[in-house]
Amino acid sequence: MLLRVVTPRRRGRRGRRPRRRAVKPHRAFDPRRVGTLETEAWVTYYRHEWFAFLRAAVSLTHHTFGLPWPQTLYGAWLVLRANQLWAPVPDNDPDGARRAMAKFYSMVARRHRETIDPARAATLEVEWWRVHREHQRGPDAEHRPGSDAHERILAEEQPLVDALAALYAYTYGTDSSAVRVAAEQRALAMRYSDQWVSDGCDLESPLVPLEREALVRSYAGLLAAVYRT
Repeated sequence: MLLRVVTPRRRGRRGRRPRRRAVKPHRAFDPRRVGTLETEAWVTYYRHEWFAFLRAAVSLTHHTFGLPWPQTLYGAWLVLRANQLWAPVPDNDPDGARRAMAKFYSMVARRHRETIDPARAATLEVEWWRVHREHQRGPDAEHRPGSDAHERILAEEQPLVDALAALYAYTYGTDSSAVRVAAEQRALAMRYSDQWVSDGCDLESPLVPLEREALVRSYAGLLAAVYRT
């Protein structure tokens, strides 16, 4: 008869097993869920379907940052307000957008005990908005994504990828190289979204699932870089 040797598990004080520290929820999101929610938020925003947009934005905030519902609602409002202040062209209010986003990041930092400067995080957030807007209105804005879209992002959209990587690295406390894939795939999703808007926001466009796939890959890359206890 074969005997199975059982190794005793380590126990803490008074014979209890040591408790395993939980992973913070903003480091343990579901990439498929949040990528799908962000796609829905982008699509409904550009189609001016405001009720559907608000629903998607609230769910996205909840599932990405792991906030309880009262803070989720306030956080979603802060992000929406920041976007409202940023949106007008050319008379937008970047300082107001940064103030709103600083309040959002302050709330996230307190909730999850992250040692970040909310003002710095807000500056990095609004910076990638600025870079993306320059791309939208620049000479490359009409380039249709194709099979070489990823290579063109590396060649043409380095400022956007760098800005996204800087935000991810700072807010999650990791190296920018670790979040590079996440930044590249998010930039690719924006390229698909921009082209979709330029084409007329057709729900049946093949660009919508391409956008969603890129966002899911982006969040999967981010999760791989930031998942830790």
